[in-house]
Amino acid sequence: MPKKKINNYLGRNFKKTRENDKISNEHRSELMSKITSQNTKFELDFINLLKRSILNRFKTHDVSLKGKPDIVFQKEKLCIFLDSDFWHGWQYPRWRHLLKNDFWKEKINNNRNRDIKTTRFLRKRGWKVLRIWEHKYKCQPNEVIQLINQALYEK
Repeated sequence: MPKKKINNYLGRNFKKTRENDKISNEHRSELMSKITSQNTKFELDFINLLKRSILNRFKTHDVSLKGKPDIVFQKEKLCIFLDSDFWHGWQYPRWRHLLKNDFWKEKINNNRNRDIKTTRFLRKRGWKVLRIWEHKYKCQPNEVIQLINQALYEK
């Protein structure tokens, strides 16, 4: 049987229809409760790469700035947000129809709107803001480091 052609490089099929959940609500709730907003594998891997690649000092999760950026280069006024593909809605219009209920649609929409407002707020106050998507880091980590280097040293 031939494989279906999928038009995106991550191999995701956005044209499929939503299926019923294969696990119980209680088990799903338990799994979801284990998801953290800080120190995720993506974040820890990225910070380790950054420490090896860039000599500049940086802080993580700076609560003094709006949006609590994941990485802050204070001296260079650069904020970096690490956005996961699901929670921050990468290509959200393509897969929103797969979500189970309005709770998730509202949650992701609110996250996306908050991201836009936070970015505008910080830029108006003279900060450079980079948003790094999870898939971009996984596929092209060297490009991401190069992008950060450019942002650090441009005037």
